[in-house]
Amino acid sequence: MMLLLIGSIVVLVGVYMLLVETIFKSSECRSSSDMVGKTVIITGGNTGIGKATACELARRGARVILSCRNKQKAEEAIKDIELETGSTDVVYMQLDLANLKAVRTFAETFLKTESRLDLLINNAGLVGDGRTEDGFGIQFGVNHLGHFLLTYLLLDRLKEAPSSRVITLSSMAHRWGKIDLDSLVANKDLGTGRYSWQFFLAYCNSKLCNALFTHELAKRLKGTNVTCYSVHPGVVKTELSRHVSLWQMVFVDPISRLFFLDPKAGAQTTLHCALQEGIEPLSGRYFACCTVQEPCSNATDDAVAKKLWDVSERLCGLSDTS
Repeated sequence: MMLLLIGSIVVLVGVYMLLVETIFKSSECRSSSDMVGKTVIITGGNTGIGKATACELARRGARVILSCRNKQKAEEAIKDIELETGSTDVVYMQLDLANLKAVRTFAETFLKTESRLDLLINNAGLVGDGRTEDGFGIQFGVNHLGHFLLTYLLLDRLKEAPSSRVITLSSMAHRWGKIDLDSLVANKDLGTGRYSWQFFLAYCNSKLCNALFTHELAKRLKGTNVTCYSVHPGVVKTELSRHVSLWQMVFVDPISRLFFLDPKAGAQTTLHCALQEGIEPLSGRYFACCTVQEPCSNATDDAVAKKLWDVSERLCGLSDTS
């Protein structure tokens, strides 16, 4: 019995170590670059990975714009960041990615009030069910379409900087994603349903959109001074699943406490892509654990990436002006 118990403990420890070194592996951004004189937009920068990213970039001298919906949370985050970094150049600008009109308003306000943009971090995301103000599935609308429109509207300002970058948070979950573009056009979502597995699949689909968007964006930016990267931040304990039910949180929370990375660790690959010198030739690529990695083949499908871009333009009302 004692040998069985010892053997079980050894197996459990082995499994734990394997998970920590694979799925839940952490990494560290080693760049020493500063951001003095540069302006950064971070969507969803008031909490989780976005806040941790904002904190480090502010520490390095950047002007950081937290673009998020909740003003109170943003102001609290700014106080925290100022206290930790000593920066006085972190500001809030309201952005609701679930409302395309609000995205346009944000872009208009930014372009009128800010003279430069060096780094756009499409960080915000959620897992959940429901519809946006414009009738899109919430995960498609927030995780992809809102960021697509935001990036599109800010590209000219990004091109004015000597060297600028767009970083979009994808996920390893993109590997389980699949995009039916005909269904997307007809239903304005990537899948929906009352069960958690259904909107988790929709989340995976939205993360595949993020990778495809970056793949196509890099092609369109070729020859410019703007580069772009998609990122898997790791499996991180954040407010990403704040829209799921209580019983699901009861199940997930113990696992997250045991295995998931904290937001600071989750921000490292984003920071790597934001700060690391010499990665410009890797524009359009997918990064995890602060290294370039190969995504699934669906994430580099040229035809699907272009069609997703075209569909996204039409859904945002950009077709006539593109």
